[in-house]
Amino acid sequence: MVSEAPKDPREEVIQAWYMDDSNEDQRLPHHKEPKEFVSLEKLDELGVLSWKLDADNYETDEELKKIREARGYTYTDFCEVCPEKLPNYDEKIKHFFEEHLHTDEEIRYCVAGSGYFDVRDLDDKWIRVWVKKGAMIVLPAGIYHRFTLDSDNYIKAMRLFVGDPVWTPHNRPNDDLAARKEYLENFVNKGTSNQVFDATA
Repeated sequence: MVSEAPKDPREEVIQAWYMDDSNEDQRLPHHKEPKEFVSLEKLDELGVLSWKLDADNYETDEELKKIREARGYTYTDFCEVCPEKLPNYDEKIKHFFEEHLHTDEEIRYCVAGSGYFDVRDLDDKWIRVWVKKGAMIVLPAGIYHRFTLDSDNYIKAMRLFVGDPVWTPHNRPNDDLAARKEYLENFVNKGTSNQVFDATA
């Protein structure tokens, strides 16, 4: 009997799939028919790193502390996205869903609720990444992405930064930015065969 490889614990709090082209409510799952799931290894290859952490004990979690120290995340705050808690909710959720990139990593740790981060793959197709309580995700600088709530309409996320927080989104197209060129160089143009990521670092 062949023993199965142990299940990646991240799969309990993160799922990813290719999106359909429907213009229906952005908070729906938007699965293709048939469903086309994307592995966490594939996300790693795009530079999208992830962890499963203990969201009930984030203040004392040694694993989170290790990640912060290893990656230099010195600043944290929290953001609650829902109609009741976020001022100018309708405007903000529309803003979050515009395709954009950042010149720094975007690091989000879901401590309650859930939501969707959509990222472009190497062929410019949308992958929907569903993060739930306990999921921490890092989107690399220069990757085109967007965010929306799912149909539960609530997420509370820790935002982490290296140094002072930078909020600036650069809406697509912005291919002349150094961060975009660097992303293409590291992940698209060279392929990913020589890229090694250590999600435990």
